[in-house]
Amino acid sequence: MSLEQQIANGEVYRESGFSDPEDIALAKKLAHQRQMGKHRSFAYNQTDPVDEPARQKILRELFGSVGKDVFIEGPVYTSYGNHTDIGDHFYANFNFTVVDDAPVTIGNYVMCGPNVMISVTGHPLEGPKRRHGDQFSKPVVIGDDVWIGGNVAILPGVHVGSNVVIGAGSVVTHDVPDDSVVVGVPARIVKQLPPRMDHV
Repeated sequence: MSLEQQIANGEVYRESGFSDPEDIALAKKLAHQRQMGKHRSFAYNQTDPVDEPARQKILRELFGSVGKDVFIEGPVYTSYGNHTDIGDHFYANFNFTVVDDAPVTIGNYVMCGPNVMISVTGHPLEGPKRRHGDQFSKPVVIGDDVWIGGNVAILPGVHVGSNVVIGAGSVVTHDVPDDSVVVGVPARIVKQLPPRMDHV
């Protein structure tokens, strides 16, 4: 199975030690994308907070796509950046971190407290299998009208529905249905919300 197929299928893979020319080419491309993501995150974090035009320009270079009315407090950290798509009216507080080795899709009207981490990537449980950097990556999707509290971790493969609140300090390991409040480690549903309205 090719490196591209392994990544796409959520299989365990490593990012080096290839002999197939296509795998080597993809690994080099991914290494360049990671470097650019870190470079652009660094540039954003060094930009004067009052220089909003410069900050917006970097955000649009950093992420795969960015909607309207997007504001991210610095610092921000990404693995790639270009694998993350952000919808309209997005806000993230300090230390927003996205480990986006696979796609991360964020909907509209999403709010993140400080120290939110979204990670698509994990590693095998067996120690020897981690020695050479083996990993797997599974996409994360976040719906519309989601409030993510401070110090929340959203883990690989999770799909968060719309009209959701994730309580501070939660670790989200499984899908979260629409119209719910989840809290805890691991996060569990503690309240159902009325179905969201399309207008306020």
